[in-house]
Amino acid sequence: MDEENKFQFPSLPASKEDLLDWVYPMRREMQEILPGLFLGPYSAAMKSKLSILERQAITHVVCVRQDIEANFIKPNFPHKFRYLVLDIADNPVENIIRYFPMTKEFIDGCLASGGKNYFFNWIDIFIAYLMETFGVKYRDAFSHVQERRFCINPNVGFVHQLQEYEAIYSAKLTIKMMSPIQLGRSFSLHAGMPGLSVHTSHTCIWSHQGYI
Repeated sequence: MDEENKFQFPSLPASKEDLLDWVYPMRREMQEILPGLFLGPYSAAMKSKLSILERQAITHVVCVRQDIEANFIKPNFPHKFRYLVLDIADNPVENIIRYFPMTKEFIDGCLASGGKNYFFNWIDIFIAYLMETFGVKYRDAFSHVQERRFCINPNVGFVHQLQEYEAIYSAKLTIKMMSPIQLGRSFSLHAGMPGLSVHTSHTCIWSHQGYI
């Protein structure tokens, strides 16, 4: 994607916190990575933290956990916030790409309605959202997040999937930006290539699973 079509990260408003160096206790707190989009640990969403969540005007929460953590990592305020819960194995061979579309739809819906989203645990999927939303590569998205939450530590196996994902969302953005005429010509070109045929009137970039 060329620089002219590349989206830009919006800037956060200047605040006193922006002038502070990262300190160790901050890993237990949430940070605003982009306007309306917070990242942090599960401990910042526990029952004792309701007043902080309300003070930040949180309306939606993305909870990423392993199956074995379901008994103690769970939605604590189902009547106050809307939750998206993802049960994912913390294993490098786990296919996390399949969770990206539902996560993006959930967060986009939150921000479009004027809400604020708190995302806890699993930085990998959070980074994937930034990559696709702003059309940036993994390294750029990682650097942006780390500037505001220094303690992030992505799973090495998942990083490889995020780098592979660049081609997927780049293709999606390219198709989205093409005019109907350009898109038609592209289909005609591929349909005329040896060994290729067009069986349907649309192209599926990925399968969209429902909320968990």
